[in-house]
Amino acid sequence: MAVTLKYVTRDRDRHGNIRLYYRKDGRKIRLRGPEGSPEFLEDYRLACLGHLEPKASTKSTNTRPIETLRDLVEQYYRSAAYLGLDLRTRRVRRQILDRFCETNRDGDKPYRLLEPKHLLARRDAMFDRPEAANGMLKALRQVFECAISYGLHDRNPAKLVPYLHNHSQGHLPWEDEQIVAYERTHPLGTMARLAMSLALFTGQRKGDLIRLGPKHIRVRNGVEGLHFTQQKNRKRNPVDLWVPILPELRAILDLSPTGPDTFIQTEFGRPFSEGGFGNRFRKWCNEAGLVGFSVHGLRKTASAVLAENGCTEQEIMAITGHSTSKEVIRYTRSAQQHLRAINAMRKHSRASVTNPISKIEQEDNE
Repeated sequence: MAVTLKYVTRDRDRHGNIRLYYRKDGRKIRLRGPEGSPEFLEDYRLACLGHLEPKASTKSTNTRPIETLRDLVEQYYRSAAYLGLDLRTRRVRRQILDRFCETNRDGDKPYRLLEPKHLLARRDAMFDRPEAANGMLKALRQVFECAISYGLHDRNPAKLVPYLHNHSQGHLPWEDEQIVAYERTHPLGTMARLAMSLALFTGQRKGDLIRLGPKHIRVRNGVEGLHFTQQKNRKRNPVDLWVPILPELRAILDLSPTGPDTFIQTEFGRPFSEGGFGNRFRKWCNEAGLVGFSVHGLRKTASAVLAENGCTEQEIMAITGHSTSKEVIRYTRSAQQHLRAINAMRKHSRASVTNPISKIEQEDNE
């Protein structure tokens, strides 16, 4: 019996040929045929994951003048500035810009009439979602930078609107209580335990965790470690890291069902997609009663533990891959603050060569 796949549409061209498309949320992505072939199924899988995008039009871009904001955005989608971004970044940015154009049909309005006051109103309407508001402004700044480069505009109105200050602490860092609860729920030898341990003992983002595997193991100066290039900004500003494998992590790797290409695998023995891993890890956390905690929170915890053990900012950055200490300070500010306060006061006590209270007592005794 034939199986109908969701979002698949069939169009007939002027020659009578059937063309297959993945159509969802107003986007139409061409799929290779014939229907049911390995090529078709692979394209369908990538389209469902958001890893396949509509092909850029081969028609001349000069057939009509660029007048509306939607025209300008489409021009940006064809630019090297956009195409040079990571696939995930392109997908997120396209969602932001398409949503902006669809709201109030702003995409149909002349882009030259867009003023900072209009963007200020849109920003303030998203006051309760500062990250989303700032993401919108960042995307529009890039669109108008592209417009200036192509000589389509002489200013960038989005740059005149400041970002909202985000008071949120972001992802919650894990403390001993959460780690113990997770370990009790997910014992050694499970993929859930391996994923948590790999995040905690390497301090990496989920985009790197799902790619780490046996092929990344390198021995330097007699020490086993993981050598890889971080996924974030790997095209614009690649960060190459070698992170030592601690004995605790090595023991867990030896007891876990790792894959030949990646340590972390799906239940079908395949590498995770970034979105799929995030959803699966959230499920593992929920099973342990850890609602609101995420894999990125373990990156904060790893940074905090390094700081608590006397590591300098440069040493922490050598593990996390941050290019500036600003993010490291933000990561370590809240996690395990009470332990750092205790350590600081102990040092303060030892630093007091002469105890002022003892001085007063000595004077009273005299």
